[in-house]
Amino acid sequence: MFSAIKLAMPRMLRNGLLGCLGAVILASASAQAETLFVRIPTQYIAALGDSSSTSGTDAATWGLWPVDPGPRGVWTTDYDDLVANDGVAPSGWQFNSSAWWLEENGLIMEAPTFPLPAGQYVVTGGRDVMSVLTVEPADETGMQNWSLANGATIYDVTHLGCRAALYTVQSDNQSCTPDKTPRDVFPMSPGISMPMVDGCDKRDYQVLIVVGMLIER
Repeated sequence: MFSAIKLAMPRMLRNGLLGCLGAVILASASAQAETLFVRIPTQYIAALGDSSSTSGTDAATWGLWPVDPGPRGVWTTDYDDLVANDGVAPSGWQFNSSAWWLEENGLIMEAPTFPLPAGQYVVTGGRDVMSVLTVEPADETGMQNWSLANGATIYDVTHLGCRAALYTVQSDNQSCTPDKTPRDVFPMSPGISMPMVDGCDKRDYQVLIVVGMLIER
């Protein structure tokens, strides 16, 4: 799914995008002198919500891929092999026939981890903006607040080339399987929604790239 990012990100970071990170951290953590930026292996957030939003209360509906799910994915054309292996992908993750994920090239992916753990994530869309995403712990109702620093929006930190959609069965008497996915639409172009699949409901997610965390000492 996100393999191309791995090639682009090092160039982007060398070209100075991380150079502006200090200002972001100082602005978002001015009252916390002991907050440190820690680089981490690239992770990915699956986010819902209005792309123009800078904050919200629905982070409990967001998920996290600690590792790139693309190279670990299975092509829709290989769905029969996945079924024949009891739904276990070659990389070891378990396919869920009632709720499965698809990316922009036609790869079935493992599900992200839900909910998104609380913390401060340094996020970018691989374009011009880098921001700090603060995710609060869930409250007693399960509501989980989030906010982006310096007025950044979800769109600003969304990687436009990456897509992720969750497909679920519409009703008990229907079949929702990846082999029904139209194949002539891949790879998907930026700005186009992931395809509908017969028998499935679809939920499109925005993908944020995580390059670091803010850690309080």
